[in-house]
Amino acid sequence: MMIDTKAYGELDIDERQRITLQKGLFGFEGFTEFALMDSEHPPFYWFQSLDERDIAFVLIDPRVFRPDYSPAVSSEDLEALGILKEGDANLLVFSIVTIPEDQKRMTANLQGPLLINRQTRQGRQIISGDERWHVRHSIIEEMKHAGEDTAC
Repeated sequence: MMIDTKAYGELDIDERQRITLQKGLFGFEGFTEFALMDSEHPPFYWFQSLDERDIAFVLIDPRVFRPDYSPAVSSEDLEALGILKEGDANLLVFSIVTIPEDQKRMTANLQGPLLINRQTRQGRQIISGDERWHVRHSIIEEMKHAGEDTAC
């Protein structure tokens, strides 16, 4: 399937990379078809709208920099995705990354994670029920602290 991407131009992607968001993303509710792609800069991913070339997001698995991350998903949200419990192997969890001009200050939104059922390729953005998570977590700072914690 050929798509036009903001970052990489025209690409041929596998149909299995197509993700349907039941309600779109917060602020982008009218856009429900996306492609999930590996980025040229791991551990990041590229989430490209299939409806509008200029709508694309950088994602990261928040457990890369916060191994203790658990979004506290409601049973209603899990059920809507066809997932039985939060630890289900079919549940993919991503955070949207904001990259300012000074890339060392990039942040991830842990309060509003993107959940995807790997099997059905259905997704939805939710609001975490855990008050520890905020809209802007410094990825670099959190990685430093995660490294300090594992060094002990």
